[in-house]
Amino acid sequence: MADFLEYGSISSEVRGALCPGKLKMTDTAIVFKNEKTGRVEQINASDIELLNYQRCVGSFGLRVFLKNGTLHRFMGFTGDEQKIASFAKKNYKLDMLEKELSMRGWNWGTVHFKGSVLSFDVESKTSFEIPLNHVSQCNTGKNEVTVEFHRNDDAPVSLMEMRFHIPISESADTDPVEAFQEQVMKQASVISASGDAIAIFREIHCLTPRGRYDIKVFQSFFQLHGKTYDFKIPTSSVLRLFLLPHKDNRQMFFVISLDPPIKQGQTRYHFLVTLFQMDEETNIELPFTEEELKEKYEDKLTKELSGPVYEVLGKIMKVINNRKLTGPGTFIGHSGTPAVGCSYKAAAGYIYPLERGFIYVHKPPVHIRFEEIASVNFARSGGSTRSFDFEIELKTGTIYTFSSIEKEEYGKLFDFISSKKLHVKNTGKDGKNAYKEDFADSDNENEPDAYLARVKAEAKERDDDGDDDDDSEESTDEDFNPNQAESDVAEEFDSNVESSSEEDSEGGGGGSDDEAKKKLKEKKKEKKEKKKERKERKEKKPKKSKSGGPKRPSTAFMLWLNATRERIKKENPGISMTEIAKKGGEMWKELKDKSEWEGKAAKAKEEYVEAMKEYKAAGGGGSGDEGGKAASSKKRKSEGSPKKALSTGAAMKGSGFKSKEYISGDDSSSDDGEDGDKKDSKKAKKAESGSDSEKKKDDKKKSKKSESEASASESEEEEEEEEDEGSD
Repeated sequence: MADFLEYGSISSEVRGALCPGKLKMTDTAIVFKNEKTGRVEQINASDIELLNYQRCVGSFGLRVFLKNGTLHRFMGFTGDEQKIASFAKKNYKLDMLEKELSMRGWNWGTVHFKGSVLSFDVESKTSFEIPLNHVSQCNTGKNEVTVEFHRNDDAPVSLMEMRFHIPISESADTDPVEAFQEQVMKQASVISASGDAIAIFREIHCLTPRGRYDIKVFQSFFQLHGKTYDFKIPTSSVLRLFLLPHKDNRQMFFVISLDPPIKQGQTRYHFLVTLFQMDEETNIELPFTEEELKEKYEDKLTKELSGPVYEVLGKIMKVINNRKLTGPGTFIGHSGTPAVGCSYKAAAGYIYPLERGFIYVHKPPVHIRFEEIASVNFARSGGSTRSFDFEIELKTGTIYTFSSIEKEEYGKLFDFISSKKLHVKNTGKDGKNAYKEDFADSDNENEPDAYLARVKAEAKERDDDGDDDDDSEESTDEDFNPNQAESDVAEEFDSNVESSSEEDSEGGGGGSDDEAKKKLKEKKKEKKEKKKERKERKEKKPKKSKSGGPKRPSTAFMLWLNATRERIKKENPGISMTEIAKKGGEMWKELKDKSEWEGKAAKAKEEYVEAMKEYKAAGGGGSGDEGGKAASSKKRKSEGSPKKALSTGAAMKGSGFKSKEYISGDDSSSDDGEDGDKKDSKKAKKAESGSDSEKKKDDKKKSKKSESEASASESEEEEEEEEDEGSD
């Protein structure tokens, strides 16, 4: 018979949820490895009290009851009852009997407490069992007990509460309700911070959950105490511990992996990520005698611990939680550290290649074991050749993409992956490809680009429409043909198209080719000279702001930032424009000697003051210009008001109408007995105002006409410039 039995698709019952994994039965232990978390649970043969099998839907399960009162259940066995029973009899010296379950469906029966298990029996057969270490609280009523459970977010359905009605007997010496509650609370996982803490670490910088927390370590749990939130985490929830150096070699990450995770509102945290400065040290004295340390922790801890804070905390957590402290593996990147700078989900962080997996910190933290990985892929990072993406595809189909990794890290990372025998998706037959050749799967250049094809088609349609509307817009290089009867070039550049075409027709259908070429050359020469003159005039003019004056000088900070921008980008790959300004502000605050940049800023300011004086002396000036604009706008408004008054001729008729000039000029205009002289003056003023308004109308029309002519001449000059560029 084989020395061990191994089963692949077995599920373990964990807090009301079935977690798939692998079960291995050896002569000394039963070992279960969780497929999701990679957690290994070992049950020693000497700790097993009872081994039963019980029937489930379509299969049978293994019920393992330990001497300390803990219950384990494994489901998914098919047809190997006799084989497992004989293996258990031989190696564990235990008879594996069937655990019969009650099928009555009654809701009254007898409750038995055995270890940390509550068993509800109907007619001496078990109806259901409750592991009491899942209980969070137990409350009592008059003759009722309410049992509350911890919520498991991974379970599709969670049992949160059960109520038991207990009949009260007058002859009983003790209250059965209180006795029931006492038995439940003995084994319930209710964490109470009783007793003194083993060690306390004050004001620890936590990245997830974010904030400053005091970490208090107790024997069975540790506590995170913050200003707003307080977490109590049992040692059984700790899955792994990581100690990872920061890329700058001045800080250290201490990461605690949790299962089940802690909750803050609706957010779940599977990892606690803390950040320490390497030069921060502490000295702690543990509240144990030498004998207690030897008995409880087998001399793994000493009474006095001193050194860097991260080192002392890591040592205590390692011993209290009985977990390995994982550090970086043999991998050393291009920067000389085990950290590789990258981005994940638009947040910058670091990925650490470990001996058995990868871990990314910190937002959000991700741990990927090698056994979960189906393949890895090196992909082009957008359109950049300075960086690449590293894609990890899991066996479940999930893909993690770590982007913006510097291309210098490629060789080191590829060698590491090859040494761990991970499947690389885009490697050719000859093994390792060069950096330029290793992106076949990620971005196939031969593949048709739908967007590019659409843009080209739209451009072609616009060109066709332009040809139909105006042939003169076509390129001179394509259209020029001296053998044609009428030259399109002549039509495009001649100021009098009709006369030239008539002369050509009179001359016998085509004219001389040499004359046409000569004309074309002369016109091109003239336009080039004009263009050159305009360019020189523009270059001579000083830089001006939007208002027309000289451009304001830069501050000392902006001069420094423009000079330092590239260095910030190099030190922080993948950093955004807003983050550059933020980082620059922090660096500027830390900069001690700013005299160089302040001197440059002062010099620039002096130059600006001189330029401003020259500008004002030449008739410029921001306030003057603005005043001119305001005056002109007011003038336009004042011109518009009499126009509106005079446009409505019908309103001016009748005895009740009085013009503005008449009302303002004569206070006694309301009297009916006015003499004839006043009426005559009123008519004269009306005539004068009418003639003035007509003059203003004519002036306005003339100014509009001159403006349109000026804009037309400007557009003609711009078209001539474009034509020169096209012909060049």
